[in-house]
Amino acid sequence: MDIVEFFAQSAGKWSSLRTSHHPALKQQEGGKSDLQIDLLEKNDPAVIQLCELYKIDSTTALCGVQIAWNGTLEPKQQKRSGSTVLVAIANPENPKVGRLLRKVGPATEQVPGTGRYEMGSGDELTLIIEDNTMYSRERIWFESPNVRLRHNILKQSDGFGMASFCSEVRMGGAKPPTPTSDAATNS
Repeated sequence: MDIVEFFAQSAGKWSSLRTSHHPALKQQEGGKSDLQIDLLEKNDPAVIQLCELYKIDSTTALCGVQIAWNGTLEPKQQKRSGSTVLVAIANPENPKVGRLLRKVGPATEQVPGTGRYEMGSGDELTLIIEDNTMYSRERIWFESPNVRLRHNILKQSDGFGMASFCSEVRMGGAKPPTPTSDAATNS
């Protein structure tokens, strides 16, 4: 599986349960969210805009995803919502790794971030994002077409850290397979 296939398989509406552990604070929290993940073709305006923001040739983009979430965080039932756009940039020397562009927040408060992705031999995706203030490593894999699992480690420069685990179930059943160009021409 490559990054485009992984993002395509992730498209749809998901119900997510999350458990987070904050070692420095010696506390845990849980939460649940609804996620909407939409695959963006490489010529989508959001993909092109993000490439332009980073001054990257948009023809090197493989695809993108737009992820929106809406949920609550325990124990105070805090409402959390937001969205992000991720764009995968090709590595011509190795298709299993590449650059990852990211934009989080509303249009007036866009926070760009860059990172990298790695596709593992077991079809798991690892996303690594780091800057001067934090390091994040997230591993995502499918247990089945309708069940995704994720774990994340976040370290901040001030010493604060967090580890989390999410289980996600596709709402509405499996995403129908995308017809191949051969199947489309034979129908």
